[in-house]
Amino acid sequence: MKTNLLISVVGPTAIGKTALSIKIAKAFGTEIISADSRQFYKEIPIGTAAPDKKELTAAPHHFIHNRSIEEDYSVGDYEREALEKLNILFKDYNVMVLVGGSGLYIKSLIEGLDNFPEIDQDIRDQLNDRLLNEGLETLKAQLEQLDPEYYNKIDTSNPHRVIRALEVCLGSGKTFSSFLNQPKPSRNFQTISIGLTAPREEIYERINRRVDIMMDEGLLEEAQKLYPKRRLNALNTVGYKELFSFFEGRIDLENAVEEIKMNSRRYAKRQLTWFRKNKDINWFDYKTPFSEIENFIMSEIQEKYK
Repeated sequence: MKTNLLISVVGPTAIGKTALSIKIAKAFGTEIISADSRQFYKEIPIGTAAPDKKELTAAPHHFIHNRSIEEDYSVGDYEREALEKLNILFKDYNVMVLVGGSGLYIKSLIEGLDNFPEIDQDIRDQLNDRLLNEGLETLKAQLEQLDPEYYNKIDTSNPHRVIRALEVCLGSGKTFSSFLNQPKPSRNFQTISIGLTAPREEIYERINRRVDIMMDEGLLEEAQKLYPKRRLNALNTVGYKELFSFFEGRIDLENAVEEIKMNSRRYAKRQLTWFRKNKDINWFDYKTPFSEIENFIMSEIQEKYK
């Protein structure tokens, strides 16, 4: 090979990305970089469906359980650290595998992030306080007023996105949109992107089954231990916020589990919407034999490096 190669595996939650990434890593004798923004956190292994010990030993993984929910960790931090790790690993391997369902984190590593100004931590803290005391709707209304272009682009039910955009608007005096789509830095690797998909009904069935397995494996107990820290951003996510509502008596357990399934299905739909916009992703049904995907990768390598 004339240059380094990153094989990226993407797709909706519960589609089988981890299993495929391990097969690819073993086929190329290499290691895996995770781009799942929830699996970074060591305190929430069940609710994030993080790779188990068997999977972690099948191929070396990086950025799994490497952070605490107590830490403030951004996509910019990930981009910097993952690039540093890749540069080290590319000294030993020509091929690396990237896997995850967090589109923005994958984009940050492959393409680079837009360059935003440094924002005073006090502004973020104030916005988080407002989220707790006033609710998300107030912040959404302010973002719609300050930056309607970005407001109409994003999933406004995601408080992290709303707060991030607002802190840039308030801290810089410019719209969040004005910092987007600037020239990106170059990368010292090429990328082959593999996407896994399935008919929507099968994706939803797999999600429902995974949630049932999580509950059997102790998700309720995991969430109970974390309940005192429920205000942390890392826990404002599917699988925990629904069970926190159960602990607070606002919903019964059966309905909490059904809401986890419903919100996970909605998340999968948003993931697919994000990834479908990327024309560089080569899509395969999740039941496709590995030999067919491996042959495709090899043909792509031959084409890239002929």
